[in-house]
Amino acid sequence: MFGIAGVIAYCSMRTEKTIERLGRIVEELGGKTPVSVFAGGTMEELPSPVRRYFTYVFRGEPRNVSWVRVEMAGQFRRPRTENFSRTTASQILAAGTPAFVFDATTPVVPGIWARAYDSFAEGRMEMKAKIASAFTVVDERETEALNRTSLRRWLLESPLCPPALLPGGPVRWEPIDDHHARAVVSGYGLEASLVATFRDDGSLESFSAEEDGDLETPYHGSGEHVSRSDYRLVEGMMIPMAFSISRVSGGRSYPFWTGCVVSIVFGDCAGEKRRASLPDLSPEEGCSDSSGRIRREER
Repeated sequence: MFGIAGVIAYCSMRTEKTIERLGRIVEELGGKTPVSVFAGGTMEELPSPVRRYFTYVFRGEPRNVSWVRVEMAGQFRRPRTENFSRTTASQILAAGTPAFVFDATTPVVPGIWARAYDSFAEGRMEMKAKIASAFTVVDERETEALNRTSLRRWLLESPLCPPALLPGGPVRWEPIDDHHARAVVSGYGLEASLVATFRDDGSLESFSAEEDGDLETPYHGSGEHVSRSDYRLVEGMMIPMAFSISRVSGGRSYPFWTGCVVSIVFGDCAGEKRRASLPDLSPEEGCSDSSGRIRREER
């Protein structure tokens, strides 16, 4: 028993060091590729719902942000299963270049957990899932298709860092109608796109892919749809605190990761880190879990 416990402890330490290393890479890439400050005339060239979004989301001049680190709590459904489990996760997202690392911990059975992470940096993805942080059950390496999926994943998560969506960065906007616009992200010889739906107040309600997902893969990838709500003023920006990410196929939606943000840290190009103070949720506004509540905590 001690031998097995020792192996798990050693492998868990190595897994955590890998996640930390990937996080440092994303932060460094974000610091090297700051978001360009857009010219005043550039805003007028954007589709009208995108202009309303930037007016809504920035309460003042856009912030100098190179990356954002968020911690989340919610319910996660593993691929090809139906049941949800309480899950905690963290994510670092670069603002001026498509790069991120995501890691999560999900209970499997009492005393056993799954530790998963995936990353995308400099055009290459990596994805692993391990039981007890030690025994690998998913190990996906870069292919052109998976790299493109990871590029789309960065775009899907970008509303958590609004400067990433500004003109002059890796995203361009194409008009559709008064409440929709197509966001196209380019990087490393690849492109990916999602259609944004905007509410009347200017907030971004959802991002949706224009093609079905493959529900038979051993991973969820980016998902094909995300809905975002509960916008709160954080560091001069309106940030969506609640989310639900789904697979979509055959006209049906299959949620797999639903929850809320519990902590945010912004990094700027000077290497400064600012931990945002998040307002408490009222009982009516909490993100739901199996017990009905997940409170937001300042960590």
